[in-house]
Amino acid sequence: MQRLFWNVTYWFGKTPWDTGITPPELRAVVESGQVQPGRALDLGCGTGTNVLYLAQHGFDAVGVDISPRAIAVAQRKIKQAGLAQHAQVYSGDVTRLDTLPVTGLFNLALDLGCLHVVDLAARPRYAAGLAAHMQTGGLYLLYAFDPRSCLGRRMGLTTKETERLFIPAFTLLQVHHGQDRAGAESAWYTFRKT
Repeated sequence: MQRLFWNVTYWFGKTPWDTGITPPELRAVVESGQVQPGRALDLGCGTGTNVLYLAQHGFDAVGVDISPRAIAVAQRKIKQAGLAQHAQVYSGDVTRLDTLPVTGLFNLALDLGCLHVVDLAARPRYAAGLAAHMQTGGLYLLYAFDPRSCLGRRMGLTTKETERLFIPAFTLLQVHHGQDRAGAESAWYTFRKT
């Protein structure tokens, strides 16, 4: 059912989260050299904006999104950019990475608005799958909004919930609290794989 929902949103272009702009928080980490080019994993990659950005900056980038429609758009963008050797995207469930052809370890992972809409019961599986695919010392960037109700479901994450999910497999380096475009509370988290 969730796959259908997300696919329909991409078909009708109702995707305000998929702006086509790489966020300054990711650009700062990459362009400052805080993380060296290697392998990057984008969880909830949408139409591949950040997968392309990372491939253009020397990473072998892999993206995963539940929407086959979003992945089809991402594949087209990757092909047009001539980056197929350095960028792959897969349609699938980010809480079941073991069922996808996502192999090896990554030194950078990002989630810019995916985990906060994942069902509560599936979040520990997401965290375990991510930990299994991260190399020691790798960075994980997470953007998530605070808890709220949307379409009759609880979405979002508190800082405490986020820490419980990822510590001790990761060390929380920093949290920057702010607001999203609609004025709702949100946060950027930076974790390092222990």
